[in-house]
Amino acid sequence: MGHRLSKITQFLEMPEEIMTDKPRITILGFDELVVENYKNILEYDEIFIKVNTYIGVVNISGVNLKLIQMNKEDIMVTGKIDSINFEENE
Repeated sequence: MGHRLSKITQFLEMPEEIMTDKPRITILGFDELVVENYKNILEYDEIFIKVNTYIGVVNISGVNLKLIQMNKEDIMVTGKIDSINFEENE
């Protein structure tokens, strides 16, 4: 099914993350980050945010971190972002 879905998205010229559950992470400078296709927030405070996605966990570390936008499609984090790391599902 995965190969067929890939062919369909290529034919329709649609980004893969729209047709799948893969997260899309957009970083704007050092102070804004958007995670699309997320499941839920596992942990949240002003120095650490842990976001669960369909393929693993995104860990965001920084200072004065805030969730300024959150809906069922994406979340936006602002603040001084120091690092981002990933824990892939096994």
